[in-house]
Amino acid sequence: MLKRIILVLGFLSIFSTSFAQHETAKKLVTPENSEAKAPLNEAEKTKIENKEYIDHHILDGHSFDIMAIKNADGSETHVGFPLPVIFYDKANGFHAFMSSEFEHGEKVKESKGAFYKLSHEKIYKTDAKGTLTLNKEGHAENEKMLDLSLTKSVLMIIITSLMLILIFTTIAKNYKKSSVPSGAGKFFEPIIVFVRDDIAKPNIGKKYQKYMSFLLTIFFFILFLNLFGLMPFGINVTGNIAITFALALLTFLITQFTANGNYWQHIFWMPGLPWWMKIVMMPIEVIGVFIKPFALMIRLFANMSAGHIVMMSLIALIFYFKNIIAGVAFPFLTFVIYLLEILVALLQAYIFTLLSAVYFGMANEEHGHEGEEGMVH
Repeated sequence: MLKRIILVLGFLSIFSTSFAQHETAKKLVTPENSEAKAPLNEAEKTKIENKEYIDHHILDGHSFDIMAIKNADGSETHVGFPLPVIFYDKANGFHAFMSSEFEHGEKVKESKGAFYKLSHEKIYKTDAKGTLTLNKEGHAENEKMLDLSLTKSVLMIIITSLMLILIFTTIAKNYKKSSVPSGAGKFFEPIIVFVRDDIAKPNIGKKYQKYMSFLLTIFFFILFLNLFGLMPFGINVTGNIAITFALALLTFLITQFTANGNYWQHIFWMPGLPWWMKIVMMPIEVIGVFIKPFALMIRLFANMSAGHIVMMSLIALIFYFKNIIAGVAFPFLTFVIYLLEILVALLQAYIFTLLSAVYFGMANEEHGHEGEEGMVH
């Protein structure tokens, strides 16, 4: 279990630092980019603020912000703490410092004689004034750095992994003393037995034991991250497609590297079919090999992201409408959706683990094909 958690931790940290899902750069109105626009009215300002509020919750970030307090002068005071910023510039190598140096994108950082700016959680190379050259779509065309920072998603992956290591090593030590569960074991033992008896055994068969450590790790890892994602300060790790891609890739690799000969035979030369049908089916089966992990990735990402967006949108509507009906109706709806999201958090961990077990079972399925060749015409 400990080795599997460390493996998942390292694997996901690589993906989340390299391909962290950040907000797309929006068009800025600065002195250097002053395509003058008419002042925004109150409704338009509220829409922008609400969108930023939703984005803050569902997107990754270089600092861990618990909340932002709006001051009377329009400025914001961020409550939280900075995280390490690490990025690579082809011209002058690696750079490392704390995210507080950027002051949430308000300040240009000078490092090794060059200037860098954090704009919507992306790091761009710029000049001393922080000028961003924007295209017609409002996207910055400045050179973008290879971002390897310890973002809040990576931090949550590390915290979750350490929690799992602590909880389950403690449970394992208690079982060495007594077969009767105690402490946290009383709560987690039924879940572990459920994963074994209702997910692994029926779908994998007699070889289920070699997959149990991965299935348990992936189940509790996703479950904990899903539940942490419901916290008000916004740690939507499983709503990051880079993370779900890494999780799905782990399942894909384990499936392919532990598959038996029958699995590959059914992909490249399916028994029991005429030769011309085998040629037709082979590319379909090969495509199916890659569709399975893709479905795993999209299902977890889409379900968790959609739930967060709905909850945050309902909360934002309270401030948009600013009336008594909105103040009563939308908090109630948000509470209902929140309860539903707790169910979704459990369900998605179960579905990901179940489908992984199904794929492992397909990779280890035994078939008897004596006399099958030529039976179907």
